[in-house]
Amino acid sequence: MRHCSVQVRGLLTRDELDRYNALMEVGSYLESQARYDLSAVVQAEVDLLIVPGIERLKEKGRERDRMTEEFLEQQRRAEWERQMRETLDNDDE
Repeated sequence: MRHCSVQVRGLLTRDELDRYNALMEVGSYLESQARYDLSAVVQAEVDLLIVPGIERLKEKGRERDRMTEEFLEQQRRAEWERQMRETLDNDDE
């Protein structure tokens, strides 16, 4: 059975995580019994179950990217304003 990342598991709801853990336990048991045909079905269910967690992780990344872009824009604006003040101060002298 393939596990999802810790980041994705951390973004699953309690119900999703409980179901994930139960499915992983069943899948591991099936693999130990060499029932790979059935464990593949369980793995497919796990893959579907974690999709919302993956989407939440992607959204967190997009939000972080937006915050980074806003920060960089503020930095550029502050630098531009500083340069404009320097230019005006030099012109006044």
